[in-house]
Amino acid sequence: MKEFKNCRNPVLPTYLHIPDSEAHIMPDGRVYVYGSWDQYDEDVYCSKEYRVFSSSNMIDWTDHGKSFDSSQVQWMYDENAHKYPVVDWDNTNPTPMLKKTFEDTMEAFTTKDLLYAPDAISKNGKYYLYFCLSDITEGVAVSDRPEGPFSNPVQLPCAGIDPAVFIDDDGQAYYFWGQFRSSGAKLKDNMIEFEENSITNKILTEEEHGFHEGSSVRKRNGIYYCVYASIIRGKATSLAYATSKSPLGPYEYKGIIIDNDGCDPQSWNNHGSIEEVNGQWYVFYHRSSQNKKIRRRLCIEPIFFNEDGTIQEVLMTSQGAGRPFSIDEQIEAYRACYLSGSVYIAPLKNDCEGLTGIRDGDTAIYRYVEWERPTNGVYINATGSGEIIIYLDEEEDPSGSVTVSEGCITSSVFKAYLGKHTIKLKFNKVNNLEVYSLKFDINEMI
Repeated sequence: MKEFKNCRNPVLPTYLHIPDSEAHIMPDGRVYVYGSWDQYDEDVYCSKEYRVFSSSNMIDWTDHGKSFDSSQVQWMYDENAHKYPVVDWDNTNPTPMLKKTFEDTMEAFTTKDLLYAPDAISKNGKYYLYFCLSDITEGVAVSDRPEGPFSNPVQLPCAGIDPAVFIDDDGQAYYFWGQFRSSGAKLKDNMIEFEENSITNKILTEEEHGFHEGSSVRKRNGIYYCVYASIIRGKATSLAYATSKSPLGPYEYKGIIIDNDGCDPQSWNNHGSIEEVNGQWYVFYHRSSQNKKIRRRLCIEPIFFNEDGTIQEVLMTSQGAGRPFSIDEQIEAYRACYLSGSVYIAPLKNDCEGLTGIRDGDTAIYRYVEWERPTNGVYINATGSGEIIIYLDEEEDPSGSVTVSEGCITSSVFKAYLGKHTIKLKFNKVNNLEVYSLKFDINEMI
């Protein structure tokens, strides 16, 4: 078990790539995050293990370590185990790009013992971990603690990916799963079996809702919200939501909560959840890194509801669930929330992460900084050489620039205003430029 403090994006240490996040407040009052784990250096989604993370205040986090391992799933190695049908291509109409991606993924990963996206919930003093595997079977394991370890896995009578679980106010539990089209069923009180004849198909569809994968159901003020990865904007980078008067639908598409397009040149998908923590609702999602579709990282943003129950779309930020960056506070370069061009976030030579792959015209955005006093200096820690032009918000005129020569901590005159701002870095005259951090302060010598 490891402890660390952070309220900024990405939330976890840079060596932990935890996507597909399902967040739940458990009976002890802490928020627990369950996700898959992009553990391997090769281009493989997820891993053979799950880890669990928790926090009481969205600042102090605990890494509880391994909670479950695919080697515990005996039916995965049993040729005689029942296999349920997965995607019915005759009755599904994914775009050609999505279909090819799905088929390529299946061919590459079905021979690996991988655990895909999980979910978990508490009932009757027990904790239930719902999981899916790279052979597209699904199951549930049980523990006496929210962090696990989970054991005694039982196969569920369905097949697909991205399980989700929800318990209504009356104690009835529901299970959801699927890609391209979502399905759901009522769970028996033992939480490991479906109620007979309770399966509902086509709860969400690609045609009607832009549904790609990753159902996640919550309830607020009598409204059921199903959050999911959507292809409404072309790629499956946005988390959309639909609402209903019943857990199993019908659901009406309502909009986008967040879109991670632009977090990395290879950004491809998203998967997450919403949860109320200490009176504030948040969206939990992931961002790709290292110029790959994988290496996805947990990020969090506060979200806000309108009076009619709809959710306001939010932008990706660097500050995450915490406050904006202040004067004289170092901003690690890997906390960039939006990138354009070839630039991406990856490990650099000194074992820390930063911006690399930079070319002329690329940009990196940081949201937000907030200054109570006018700042007039900026320090940038970088290697290589180049010119870094700094813009505030949507202004066309720069507020300052830094010339990096032979790689050093470089300072420059900078003019800015009080208040909350977006920072945009634009790169020119680049020669092997890599950026580690930046800091704004008051230079008394100017």
